[in-house]
Amino acid sequence: MKPSLPQGTRDFGPDVVRKRQYILNTIRSVFDLYGYQPLETPALENLDTLLGKYGDEGDKLIFKILNNGLDHPSKKEQARTEFEHVLDGKNSKAVTERALKYDLTIPFARYVAMNYGQLYFPFKRYQIQPVWRADRPQKGRYREFYQCDADVIGSKSLWNEAELAQIYHEVFTKLKLDAYQLSINSRKILSGLAEISGGLHKMTDITITIDKLDKIGLEKVKEDLEYKGLTKGEINVIEHYLNISGSNEEKISELKKLLETSETGSEGIKELEFLKSLVSEHDPSMKMHVDLTLARGLNYYTGIIFEVKAPPEVKIGSIGGGGRYDDLTGLFGVPNVPGVGISFGVDRIYDVLEELNLFPENLITSSKVLFFNLGDEESKIAFQLLQQLRSRGISSELYPETVKMDKQFKYAEKKHIPYVVIIGSREMETGECILKNIETGKQQTMISYDLLEHMMEL
Repeated sequence: MKPSLPQGTRDFGPDVVRKRQYILNTIRSVFDLYGYQPLETPALENLDTLLGKYGDEGDKLIFKILNNGLDHPSKKEQARTEFEHVLDGKNSKAVTERALKYDLTIPFARYVAMNYGQLYFPFKRYQIQPVWRADRPQKGRYREFYQCDADVIGSKSLWNEAELAQIYHEVFTKLKLDAYQLSINSRKILSGLAEISGGLHKMTDITITIDKLDKIGLEKVKEDLEYKGLTKGEINVIEHYLNISGSNEEKISELKKLLETSETGSEGIKELEFLKSLVSEHDPSMKMHVDLTLARGLNYYTGIIFEVKAPPEVKIGSIGGGGRYDDLTGLFGVPNVPGVGISFGVDRIYDVLEELNLFPENLITSSKVLFFNLGDEESKIAFQLLQQLRSRGISSELYPETVKMDKQFKYAEKKHIPYVVIIGSREMETGECILKNIETGKQQTMISYDLLEHMMEL
């Protein structure tokens, strides 16, 4: 059998894993700096936990897991019948009751609801785990990928949004991705738009369609809205909204005129103004772009929403996003618990850093020193020195077999090990060793027990 991988999944070799760890460790260090605590939830969730939380489009992308025992003779006929219902888009507990998690937010809300009495609020958590979506694989879009989320639950304060925006800025600055673009909008503004163009009951249809604008264009958006039952007058209002342009201040000014009759919309505008002024006063280097086309089609968002895009020269789209979801735990019987969170798209961030050549050069170095194996007695001495280096935190290894030196040199080069130590029969007699720099070719002979002190200085 020819070995292969499921479409939309990948293996990661050592060099790739080191680069991914660089991204993850950078994000984790900022989360820790801001007082967020780590959390993990299972790969599997009950299907009822996930269904209905991501909209119709999202529900179609949930990986469902077949129940055990469907091949039992007493269940085969029922399983066949129920499976037809599943193929028609209906759920059947007789066939599937569990699924791979689609994101980290809904499982987090489920965790909070289950542990509400034991948690202290506001509860700040971060989570770095894989998620799965039955999506069509393409550049920057995979069926298995990592998410890095940070959430605050139990607080309505906009200071949380400001802090999360600052986390984005600090992470991408540390990753040297200075040309990222942070966009913000508010679901309250979108609610106000729905109020003046057909009613709140049409908000989901409107936001899901607006969310496709950059993919399908304005004319297709208008066609889709007409198909969903909006009148031409209502569509004209939405078109006016989508055509608002200019600076952040000019957009907000136009919004105030358009949404002056909507109390909810006006509240959303005030929140945008507060967040924008707060962040710009604290850190003028941080750029925040008001993007009225930003909708984030997930149903649970209720306030400020975020999206981070890669520099325009990298055609990859969003590399992060999030927003406020003030009653997400209500889905699990614990109502009125406010929350807000953001997510980093690690896999896309990797692709961006790779394309822009922004990874540090020293990431691919594994061991710092390789001791050559020139015989059993020589290797015993090498092993003693090796353990001394390791005890002081210097990554080192001994080549396991006695083979030609050329092969051992090639091993060091392929693993990007910068130094080799050679102890042959002559060096055994004199108590010395040879230290060679692979890159420069420079080598020096020294007393063996001076090696540790010398390597500490390099």
